[in-house]
Amino acid sequence: MGKMKVLLVSSESFPFAGTGGLAYVCHSLAQELQSLGTKVTLIMPLYREVMEGGWMLHPFSSGLRVELGREALEAEVYKGELRGGIEVLFVRRDEYFDRSHLYGTSRGDYFDNARRFTFFSKAVVALGEALGWPWEVVHCHDWQTALVPVYLWLRREKVRCGTVFTIHNLGYQGIFPPDAFALTGLPGELFRPEGLEFWGKLNLLKGGIYFSRVVTTVSPTYAREIQTPEFGFGLDGVLRACAHKLVGILNGVDYETWSPERDPHIAAHYSREDLGGKRECKNELIELNDLSPSLMGAPLFGMISRLVSQKGIDILIPVLRRLLVKGAGVVILGEGEERYEEELQRLAQGFSGRMSVVIAFDESLSHKVLAGCDIYLMPSRYEPCGLAQMRALRYGTVPVVRHTGGLADTVTDLKGGRGTGFSFHLYRSAYLWRATRRALRHFARRGSWRAMMRRG
Repeated sequence: MGKMKVLLVSSESFPFAGTGGLAYVCHSLAQELQSLGTKVTLIMPLYREVMEGGWMLHPFSSGLRVELGREALEAEVYKGELRGGIEVLFVRRDEYFDRSHLYGTSRGDYFDNARRFTFFSKAVVALGEALGWPWEVVHCHDWQTALVPVYLWLRREKVRCGTVFTIHNLGYQGIFPPDAFALTGLPGELFRPEGLEFWGKLNLLKGGIYFSRVVTTVSPTYAREIQTPEFGFGLDGVLRACAHKLVGILNGVDYETWSPERDPHIAAHYSREDLGGKRECKNELIELNDLSPSLMGAPLFGMISRLVSQKGIDILIPVLRRLLVKGAGVVILGEGEERYEEELQRLAQGFSGRMSVVIAFDESLSHKVLAGCDIYLMPSRYEPCGLAQMRALRYGTVPVVRHTGGLADTVTDLKGGRGTGFSFHLYRSAYLWRATRRALRHFARRGSWRAMMRRG
């Protein structure tokens, strides 16, 4: 019996192009499945970021016919490779993917995202049909790929492959005006409440949920939360109806990439047994960000995040101001909504030498932030899983998190001398402040603090 063949369909993947956790998870999943003896193929759009990345890509297929509404277009497919012999395919259509960002700018999403990712999904299906569907399992990720399971469901008598659909973040559903349904080419009877219709609009994620054989999400707690009105974003009823096929599987971290013992991006290596190198990493981070050398003796807070409301930026800003007044330092790396970028930059200008805000997605700097900071902030409104808090634990950087989703599954609040971090429940600045104040008190107790660093 030959190796099982799996196709991973994603709108992004590290190291080619990404905006956050989805890219890292897809890359790590591909690597892990391949190491277990599965033959993995990953397919994603050919973005400008990929074309400018210096990757060795070769033509794989051309002239794939894609019907988008009444328009007949062609897709090209290029082939690359990841470490371990993982085949990576890229769908090219420059008018859709040769852009400065993947989904939109800080001012908002691209107006034609429905067209862009309907095209991508249909190109995946067209390629599958051209190749005779060689995969036993097709695993799709988030709304950008959610049409693929729908098309396969329509072909279920001819195409014998299982479909898995993973919800990485229910807050992003791919909701578009009803006339976008015509782009899909799907039969009209699928635009119904038990299909892709959602309060009169097209909801792509909903289609992925209904028409996949298995639906997964990225932590056990989040799988329970999304079946409630508080976290369900209007789809809690749909998810309760599909509870028989919904599974929460906690994301993991690639410790080959994220390890202070061997990380090539940081100033010095260190481990649980020998934490000495972390001080050198803190010094490097302070120098890189033009912060005051006096912060070597103060708690340094860090955050690497998309700067959007989901990540708790609105309750964080008042707390940052209080921390800075108390003499702490802050380093924030990320990009997102323009209003949050500007507000954080204004705060940093008011506390020059104590706070740095880098508006970017910088892989190397993210390693330096994790290694150089003492405390990691993650006050999310909701968090399906989160990777940063698990990386922070690995780097001995103590997390302060809201008790929700994957944060609840991975960070144990410090009580009675045990625990790996500090958590709070109610989504309010006052409760975040209490958690950070507890962290400050324990930071001053160097012996117990180092013990907590080692428990991470």
